[in-house]
Amino acid sequence: MRKQWTTTQAWEWHRAQGWLCGFNYLPRNAINWVEMWQKESFDICIIKQELEWAVAIGFNTLRTNLPYNVWKNDPDGLIGRIEEFLCVCDALDMKVMMTLLDDCGFSGEEPFLGKQKPPTFGVHNSQAAASPGRKTVMKMSDWPMVERYVRNIVRHFAKDQRIAIWDLYNEPTNRMIFSKDGEQSFSFELEAFSHRLMKKTFYWARDEDPIQPLTVGAWHTPNKFDRTLPMFEHPTDVLAMQLSDVISFHAYLPLDLFNCALQKLETYNRPLFCTEWLGRHAGSSFHEQLPIFNSHLIGCYQWGLVKGKTQTHIPWPMIKQSDTNHQEQWFHDFLHEDGQPYNVSEAALIHELKKNRNT
Repeated sequence: MRKQWTTTQAWEWHRAQGWLCGFNYLPRNAINWVEMWQKESFDICIIKQELEWAVAIGFNTLRTNLPYNVWKNDPDGLIGRIEEFLCVCDALDMKVMMTLLDDCGFSGEEPFLGKQKPPTFGVHNSQAAASPGRKTVMKMSDWPMVERYVRNIVRHFAKDQRIAIWDLYNEPTNRMIFSKDGEQSFSFELEAFSHRLMKKTFYWARDEDPIQPLTVGAWHTPNKFDRTLPMFEHPTDVLAMQLSDVISFHAYLPLDLFNCALQKLETYNRPLFCTEWLGRHAGSSFHEQLPIFNSHLIGCYQWGLVKGKTQTHIPWPMIKQSDTNHQEQWFHDFLHEDGQPYNVSEAALIHELKKNRNT
């Protein structure tokens, strides 16, 4: 089994990448990653069009998630579609961060195959589906199949340079559920299982000896609405950062909290990647924070490329309740459905920063 990278290995790899500036990717016609990746709704033409738009703006990397249930039903088919996707990305020089597991299932429903439900009007990410799903996470007798999934995907692409980074588990222990009317509730019994599964996922992936770095993002933070919450002190965050080759994190934070987050994370002396950011109503501002990512050579992946079925241009429910003017600006996302920028000055900033870094 390969060991965790030393800090020297991590920095040598990082310097070879340059500044990675990108986005979390779901095509505009997919409500969740099941719809993106299953055979019936996989649409490589839409994907190619949108990624060409992204490259024209100046993005050079993306992060996307894989659905366990699609693999379980059709492992060879999913791997074939990943190959097709990576060929498009490679032709565009778009580096890929691939995420294997995910506890962020706002819909509260277990993931299912086939035709997905339509968006709930006015609700952010209303049909988000976790992977493998909360029932599987909390049923340890199902974990051998999850292990087969993780090992199969990592083994197949372990030496494939088209994948830049493995993000093994998005938001482990995320227990939030959004009801149809946008109210929040929580599934508290998930945490202990998720924490343990994350640790095992590092073992399974590392045992396949991938050339890419492994990471899981720290994501428990204070925010604009509750500044009393601790910053990356949740036990699962701490363990994730201890096990990761490179440090990743989420930061939907106003500038002062964002700077505090960076100060804390830099103590690990490893390359940093912000795998989720840009929540305009939450104070996570493009013009304030993208230059900081650039100057510190921190890889960054904003949430969303094209406004679409996920409706992530609509704020989180907590913001809708506190901000009566929330409809005046987008929360996430960057492009309209025709490929035009939502905010031309944000697109211009990417060009300016990349030009300055290359001169």
